[in-house]
Amino acid sequence: MSAEAADREAATSSRPCTPPQTCWFEFLLEESLLEKHLRKPCPDPAPVQLIVQFLEQASKPSVNEQNQVQPPPDNKRNRILKLLALKVAAHLKWDLDILEKSLSVPVLNMLLNELLCISKVPPGTKHVDMDLATLPPTTAMAILLYNRWAIRTIVQSSFPVKQVKPGPPQLSVMNQMQQEKELTENILKVLKEQAADSILVLEAALKLNKDLYVHTMRTLDLLAMEPGMVNGETESSTAGLEIKTEEMQCQVCYDLGAVYFQQGSTNLAVYENAREKFFRTKELIAEIGSLSLHCTIDEKRLAGYCQACDVLVPSDSTSQQLTPYSQVHIYLRSGNYQEVVKVFIEDNLAFSLPVQFRQSVLRELFQKAQLGNEALDEICFKICACNTVRDILEGRTISVQFNQLFLRPNKEKIDFLLEVCSRSINLEKASESLKGNMAAFLKNVCLGLEDLQYVFMISSHELFITLLKDEERKLLVDQMRKRSPRVNLCIKPVTSFYDIPASASVNIGQLEHQLILSVDPWRIRQILIELHGMTSERQFWTVSNKWEIPTVYSTVILGIKDNLTRDLVYILMAKGLHCSTVKVMLNEMLLLDIHTHEAGTGQSGERPPSDLISRVRGYLEMRLPDIPLRQVIAEECVAFMLNWTENEYLTLQVPTFLLQSNPYVKLGQLLAATCRELPGPKESRRTAKDLWEVVVQICSVSSQHKRGNDGRVSLIKQRESTLGIMYRSELLSFIKKLREPLVLTIILSLFVKLHNVREDIVNDITAEHISIWPSSIPNLQSVDFEAVAITVKELVRYTLSINPNNHSWLIIQADIYFATNQYSAALHYYLQAGAVCSDFFNKAVPPDVYTDQVIKRMIKCCSLLNCHTQVAILCQFLREIDYKTAFKSLQEQNSHDAMDSYYDYIWDVTILEYLTYLHHKRGETDKRQIAIKAIGQTELNASNPEEVLQLAAQRRKKKFLQAMAKLYF
Repeated sequence: MSAEAADREAATSSRPCTPPQTCWFEFLLEESLLEKHLRKPCPDPAPVQLIVQFLEQASKPSVNEQNQVQPPPDNKRNRILKLLALKVAAHLKWDLDILEKSLSVPVLNMLLNELLCISKVPPGTKHVDMDLATLPPTTAMAILLYNRWAIRTIVQSSFPVKQVKPGPPQLSVMNQMQQEKELTENILKVLKEQAADSILVLEAALKLNKDLYVHTMRTLDLLAMEPGMVNGETESSTAGLEIKTEEMQCQVCYDLGAVYFQQGSTNLAVYENAREKFFRTKELIAEIGSLSLHCTIDEKRLAGYCQACDVLVPSDSTSQQLTPYSQVHIYLRSGNYQEVVKVFIEDNLAFSLPVQFRQSVLRELFQKAQLGNEALDEICFKICACNTVRDILEGRTISVQFNQLFLRPNKEKIDFLLEVCSRSINLEKASESLKGNMAAFLKNVCLGLEDLQYVFMISSHELFITLLKDEERKLLVDQMRKRSPRVNLCIKPVTSFYDIPASASVNIGQLEHQLILSVDPWRIRQILIELHGMTSERQFWTVSNKWEIPTVYSTVILGIKDNLTRDLVYILMAKGLHCSTVKVMLNEMLLLDIHTHEAGTGQSGERPPSDLISRVRGYLEMRLPDIPLRQVIAEECVAFMLNWTENEYLTLQVPTFLLQSNPYVKLGQLLAATCRELPGPKESRRTAKDLWEVVVQICSVSSQHKRGNDGRVSLIKQRESTLGIMYRSELLSFIKKLREPLVLTIILSLFVKLHNVREDIVNDITAEHISIWPSSIPNLQSVDFEAVAITVKELVRYTLSINPNNHSWLIIQADIYFATNQYSAALHYYLQAGAVCSDFFNKAVPPDVYTDQVIKRMIKCCSLLNCHTQVAILCQFLREIDYKTAFKSLQEQNSHDAMDSYYDYIWDVTILEYLTYLHHKRGETDKRQIAIKAIGQTELNASNPEEVLQLAAQRRKKKFLQAMAKLYF
């Protein structure tokens, strides 16, 4: 190198990046420094920033001498700027992942259109009409790049975008953002219109069997020269950066798969195309290898797509070998939730499903259940139980959800939990730690149960006996005994022990007394287990002198070595013979016949035979003082009479001693009398007041005063007090045996009224026949309103299980959700109530269903869900249109509903005119045109006859409510 040349290079390298006398981009071009700038480790500005700045400068409009704005001139300066932008993109090897991440849609659209222009693609020619095989390689590659970007942009626009929190408002910035947003929307609209053509172009590219080339900085420099000098080189097969056929096909297959997958949400058949393209992408990646420089595929995302396609359209080869993950997705989509439970139980042995995935399935089902799908309550418990067993096997703690769902255990839940535990551990292969975790879990479950029959179900299970040693089981029984200081001595038959005796001598006698009274084999076994746990010296088959069996049987039975088995077999046989002697067995046969009829022909509404009704009456009037009557039979008999509207018998013919001695007969008599009096005047409804007082007493709590150490007197309330004729739990159990709609409606309205009497109630619940009940209670403090609220919810759940199409009960359920701020669920039930009584809104909803109060609550729900256009439409449903609320809601700009797509449902011209004004004020031209179009419909003309206007309103009501139903159902 000469000294002069060295001096020139030193001078060049010492120059500042941006000379004061010229623009930096012109400086980079004129001094040929662009490539040198881009080769820096961390160039500043970055390459993508250069593209933006070059194109912004090239697209600046000009101003003529008359100060009129003109389009950007096609002069040498602007052509150079565009060329610079293309060269920077070429430096980035036209990597769409990089370009899309850093450039906005308008900028990238401008860049790729310049690439098409410089690649000799004729403007205005449809790409789908061009034969890629006959085009120069760089031209074909430019077309592929543009169409790949087009469908990638369409797919990306379908994804939800997190809104960026705006900073302090600046008018210029806001205007610029609004302009860019509108420009992006216009470009997307065009891309979506051309999507089908873009897909055809890319499908055609997969048939090419030659390598392609993409422009480099060198080929772009050559194109900047005179075209005649470089035509041969740029159009030959060796110009530009070579892209292998497999690399091009791999990228195209992946992009086509993504757009097909996005279209599959509206056309399930397209998922098959997506699956084919994604699996072809995997094959091509395997062929190319991971060293490809020009094919960058997100393999994790590709794996996710493939897995989703396996679930949505399993092929013949994969359907036989579906993973548990795929199986769960298939069953969830088809609503086959019991199969999901089976997969979860099997996975408790395999440990293949991630815990997070299992929890997400449970969350999804919980959300569906909370929206009113009560059939999922049982499934939620089963899934939660499976997840809990998986957790304890892996040493994690029990979830709060399980404790909540297991708060009210029953036999079915215990049975299922034991089944899951048994099928989740292989005792032959399981480690000691797994066995220890399972044993500790079962012990903790036992200690958390108050009902001994459930404890015995677990403690007598084979898994429990296998996992726990004799000493551990005995220690558990001792812990249970110490925990419970007393036993309930109620003469009434009860479903479970409330406590375990503290004093052995006294409590043995109490248990023996219950052993004599009990006629339930399962309960007899429980009592004997407890008695043998207290003492091994007694022979409990000798407790009653009435327990006698023939010698031929007693000889064999008393020869049984196991004391518990001997006592159990002897007592069961003796009680059976005793029952036969005193004809108690006839009562059990009556109960069986009642159940048979109710589960059989009674389901279709066929009345029971007259002899069955006579037998029920006979049982209720029977007096056998030596035989303890099973309360459950009396309960079933009264429910049976109410269900078949034997109100006259219950009201007028029931013997007086029954009303005094049997609480269920008393309750049935009051319910039947209230049903009979209901059509009469309000003054004659004395029985309704009597029924009200009985239920209030049942729901009241006993209070007692206690003086503390500080001398202050505190009030203690005792739940489930004996102030009423029965416990609240017994009342609820009885009600759940009823099916007669009028009886259920009366009971439900009574509890709703009792709920509304509470002083701190903000939102009343409405119910049919609610006016027949008193409007106040003398002693509000005595009523357990928390228990009343729980009862109302349980009753509504039960009544809707009997008839899910009763609009009155649906409105009550909606009001409950409204009162508890669950507005989406409330709307679901308000809409369902209207749908069931209007043939899915094809007829007008009766005004006594959609009252002004119901409509106002629907309006509030929509408002709190930020669906403000829906609010405005519902304001028209009121008897007097609420313009103030409608206008205020339309002023909101953060509406979450479809806004202008709802304008066709507005029939009130005043509201439409306000919308027109509002959009004009905001400069929203398109939306204003939609509102004007809606006003211009001839059927809304104020000069039309009233019948035409009413018909137009009714048609829009129907369409709007049907659209709302599809949204919330």
